[in-house]
Amino acid sequence: MHLDTILGLIAEREATAQHTRGELRQQIAALTEEATRIDAELADLATTRHTLRALAAAEFTTDEPTVISSAYQQILAVLGAATTGMRAKDICLALDIEPLPKHVEGARAKLKRLVSRNILTETQPGIFTLAEKRT
Repeated sequence: MHLDTILGLIAEREATAQHTRGELRQQIAALTEEATRIDAELADLATTRHTLRALAAAEFTTDEPTVISSAYQQILAVLGAATTGMRAKDICLALDIEPLPKHVEGARAKLKRLVSRNILTETQPGIFTLAEKRT
């Protein structure tokens, strides 16, 4: 082989290596960007978890299932005055809250939380009443 041929092969190999190195650096940059985005998402999720725990602690006392939030007190007042079970939409209307889907679902979530605390009962699917006091 001639020296020119050998130098040509080395040049080809060098060009291929440089191209591969460039592609790898692009992949590293993309992966670094994705890892940064995921780190930010994880931080947001941790903050959300912390905030939700703080809010949940503020909604209920730990010693007894007494509800301290005014929104929950209003729901309990409406159900206390009702002669029959009520749906989430009816509770929104009774509280002068526009029965938009987001408001009705928010009320339903609160009602379900009160059921899980044995403060309300769901006599039929979607129908809520005050739970009977146990002595």
